[in-house]
Amino acid sequence: MSFSRLPVPTLLTPTLLGFDPGRDKCGVAVVGLDKTLHYHQVISSPSVSVTIQNLRETYSISSIVMGDQTRSKQWKKQLGSLPNAPRIVLIDERYSSLEARDRYWEMYPPEGIAKLLPQSLRSIPRPIDDIVAILLVERYLKRLSGED
Repeated sequence: MSFSRLPVPTLLTPTLLGFDPGRDKCGVAVVGLDKTLHYHQVISSPSVSVTIQNLRETYSISSIVMGDQTRSKQWKKQLGSLPNAPRIVLIDERYSSLEARDRYWEMYPPEGIAKLLPQSLRSIPRPIDDIVAILLVERYLKRLSGED
């Protein structure tokens, strides 16, 4: 159940880790302070700690930006127990799944005859938790810049 881009080592570029917590699967995304997307993936919940540790070895992650709804208290506690745990910031994730559906089609435009279907009739062929994680970081950066 893994959808990802291969990580490119960027230890010198400051980044944020977006985290969309879930029961069975979670979304992760590494986004630069300049909003550059470096990595995104949907992972199984049991592999979260290992995946985040691996990402922290590849990217200079200053904080984890996590959605504040589904199981966020449990995940915050678990992520807070990681070695040398980064700061965890909770961000409002209301309506992020709806927004992620639109973003999916921006990132992966339909091809062929599917382009003729209205977006509301297209089904997304994979989980979009990683796109939610991207949106959470973007919401956080907007809040920091006063755009929110």
